[in-house]
Amino acid sequence: MNYISRYGLEFNPFIKNAKDIVIETTEYKEAVYRLNYLLNNKGFGVVTGSPGRGKTTTIRNWANGLNPSLYKVIYISLSTLTVVEFYKQLASEFGIEPYFRKPDNFKAIQETINRYVLEKRITPVIILDEANYIRNTILNDLKILFNFDMDSKDRAVVILVGLPQLNNTLRLGIHEPLRQRITMNYHLEDLSKIEAKEYILSKLSGAGCHQRVFEESGIEAIINASNGIPRILNKLCNASLLIGNTKEESIINSDIVMMANEECELD
Repeated sequence: MNYISRYGLEFNPFIKNAKDIVIETTEYKEAVYRLNYLLNNKGFGVVTGSPGRGKTTTIRNWANGLNPSLYKVIYISLSTLTVVEFYKQLASEFGIEPYFRKPDNFKAIQETINRYVLEKRITPVIILDEANYIRNTILNDLKILFNFDMDSKDRAVVILVGLPQLNNTLRLGIHEPLRQRITMNYHLEDLSKIEAKEYILSKLSGAGCHQRVFEESGIEAIINASNGIPRILNKLCNASLLIGNTKEESIINSDIVMMANEECELD
């Protein structure tokens, strides 16, 4: 018997797969509320969180819910981009054939944003992920690139997503002009014990599970070992399912979770 059928699942909800199960925790709801505020006011926003807190998942689910007839969503990872590469990729995402020179791409991007907003009545939503790796040259250009009508208009939503050190970068004196334009800044925290338990049970329910999978001691062991970090919760639950199935246990207890934790720590 494989672990999917043993535990009454339609699929494994604790690994990356085609079907997202959105768990609307307090942190998730607050982040979405802040993102919607930014959407209504436009300008720059910052979303940070330590690894595994669900930043990208939250942003992706929120963005997927935006009406494509009203918003043009662009996603770019900044982990390895130089300023020239950034301009070329942004131009490409807008459907522009990238120019060789940065000033030409700059002009084409601004003209395209104006066309989206003024002619099509569509607001560009630009998500810059892994922004803790962003180069100062890109940060310095962002305020200028999204400056319209002598800085009197915000015509796009720009969201910087990254690890907490992103805020340290933004606090540098050279970024004061950009920091003053940030209208939303939210930091994702860990889940509480109550929400971590609800997270696990909701994931199971979302995968069509109608049977008891974890003993209370097993759930408590997962929560304690994960410190309420969603990515680690998923990792421990997944490992526990695999070990539990190998041992032909129909219900996962704390001993199995401890074995799963040791296995995960060796990864």
